[in-house]
Amino acid sequence: MSLVKSISGIRGTIGGRVGDGLDPVDIVRFTAAYAVQRRAALPNGNTIVVGRDARISGEMVDLLVTGTLIGMGFDVVNIGLASTPTTELAVTGEQAAGGIILTASHNPKQWNALKLLNEKGEFLNDAEGKEVLAIAEREDFTFAEVDALGHVTHKDYLPYHIQKVLDLELVHPEAIAKRDFTVAIDCVNSVGGLAIPAVLRALGVKNIIELNCDPTGHFAHNPEPLPQHLTQISDLLKEGKADVGFVVDPDVDRLAIICENGQMFGEEYTLVSVADYILSHTPGNTCSNLSSTRALSDVTRQHGGQYSAAAVGEVNVVTEMKRVNAVIGGEGNGGVIYPAAHYGRDALVGIGLFLSSLAEKNCKVSELRATFPNYFISKNRIDLTPEMNVDDILARAKQLYKNERINDIDGVKIDFANGWVHLRKSNTEPIIRVYSEAATMDAANELAQQVIKTAVGL
Repeated sequence: MSLVKSISGIRGTIGGRVGDGLDPVDIVRFTAAYAVQRRAALPNGNTIVVGRDARISGEMVDLLVTGTLIGMGFDVVNIGLASTPTTELAVTGEQAAGGIILTASHNPKQWNALKLLNEKGEFLNDAEGKEVLAIAEREDFTFAEVDALGHVTHKDYLPYHIQKVLDLELVHPEAIAKRDFTVAIDCVNSVGGLAIPAVLRALGVKNIIELNCDPTGHFAHNPEPLPQHLTQISDLLKEGKADVGFVVDPDVDRLAIICENGQMFGEEYTLVSVADYILSHTPGNTCSNLSSTRALSDVTRQHGGQYSAAAVGEVNVVTEMKRVNAVIGGEGNGGVIYPAAHYGRDALVGIGLFLSSLAEKNCKVSELRATFPNYFISKNRIDLTPEMNVDDILARAKQLYKNERINDIDGVKIDFANGWVHLRKSNTEPIIRVYSEAATMDAANELAQQVIKTAVGL
């Protein structure tokens, strides 16, 4: 059993003795600490939004979180089963002091988490997150007296979210409806089963093939939307039954796309394709994290913009996007962040923009995919032993490849002419992640092994 504390929130497994995982005691403790941090940050703010995915443990965690916030004197707007981006938008919609999303994203069903938002509906920054952890450690909180207890209101924010998508200038429901797409979806039996059919219908899609859309929390397959987990929808598309397939993770902030022939579009290329569409209408800069495909940089340059890389993590990408005034950005895991909507990964926004692009280009999904530079990412790891020093390994890699372009804002990324390698210490495991990219998978693997061998001697 596990409990992982980080600046973006608290996640862990459900069940066991106190201290074994994300138990009710910790849920109350960290929720109360968050309430203290929000009260100090916004003394006049008195509302917190709570939304959750469809995990089996969701109701239990929701009751504890909502009750604790009321006990801390906050009013709660509880939006029930809702995607992560819906909850983010609800924070600003309510002009709330913050929000808590109850989701462990792509983790298996025994996991749950508290993801913590500020008043902008964005994840807490490093300083704010560390402050919450410190308050929780000290248990430095005081509950409200009986006459100062908060109240709970229940609202449905999905229609608000969908309207935000429809209001985007580059989302074109009329063009989408005219193409008469047949769309297959796999929502892994979580809240995507509520949100994705609804947004598709609003976008003018009449023919929807729904797979795993009952939000029971009993995930039909491994909930991370990787190719090896998506055989059911891939087989359906291979039979020629749909024009495109969309797959989301349990909290609907990641979007994977499947071509009409059943081939994977590639999670990395969700952002690339949407960015190409945005940049063709709105020239500007882009941003993704260091471990995302070079194809975004290529496409950005083709449109006359500048690409910028951020440290891994959504909060870091958002910070860098704001710094460079990026018109589009995100992460290579299928996370599209479109500032015209809001600063958060959003599969509903991604679907609206992708279908609008597909309608405008009047082509098949596989034909669209073929227009982008083709790269392959290899994901490797170095298992650390007690005698290994991570800082020494990263410093050695940086020195050995000092004649290449080096970025050390998050580990060490080495940019070669024919690809890149990114070494980064894991926040959750005793390993160094080694991601590499090149024009072929063999070349990507070779680059990674070359750096591992020279920097570590393995």
